[in-house]
Amino acid sequence: MITNLYLIRHGEAFSNVEPIMGGMHGDRGLTDRGVAQVHALARRLTRGEIAADVLYASTLPRARMTAEPVAEALNLPIHWDDDLQELRPGEADGMHIDEARARFPQMTLFFKEYFTPIAPGGESWASFQFRASAALERLITRHRGQTIVAVCHGGIIEVSFLFMLGLGPHTRGRNAFHVQNTAITHWRQTTSRDGRLEWQLITHNDCWHLRELESERDHV
Repeated sequence: MITNLYLIRHGEAFSNVEPIMGGMHGDRGLTDRGVAQVHALARRLTRGEIAADVLYASTLPRARMTAEPVAEALNLPIHWDDDLQELRPGEADGMHIDEARARFPQMTLFFKEYFTPIAPGGESWASFQFRASAALERLITRHRGQTIVAVCHGGIIEVSFLFMLGLGPHTRGRNAFHVQNTAITHWRQTTSRDGRLEWQLITHNDCWHLRELESERDHV
């Protein structure tokens, strides 16, 4: 039995470029460039590359704006899932990152003190990893043997590496698994020759559809 999990990061958001701490309050959705990225992704998906059985998405605005064209391309309804949200910034939500760092000095310790919240009312890296891992486990268990697509965030995709490899929160202090906007990460669970279930990384940071945008700019 084979289970496929495709994780897609949202398009470029205002919170990415300003940069703003983009929780539910600070998330103003996608930039014009982000919208163009999502349209390029949707055009790619309409070609049938991913035969998805189910589509999930984070409820943050930047993910919603990404998921809707993806849903149309895949011809699937969206299952909205709060637990696929990016790390929750608490009282830092909506602040410019420099302002947040000045007000909440613990932000500079975020990848050193893994159980210290990023700001009051927010998550630590460890608590975020736990939430994201539980969400991924829930989707995989619920849809074992199917092809799952989840429109989410860079943090969720980074956690997927720690989750699949069985690594603790301290790992993120030494390693990063950054991903481009609208890029696809594909995990596949299959049965090995000795009967074990194992996860295989098929692709990461797959964003070849963005070359269309580069080509369009070259011809303007």
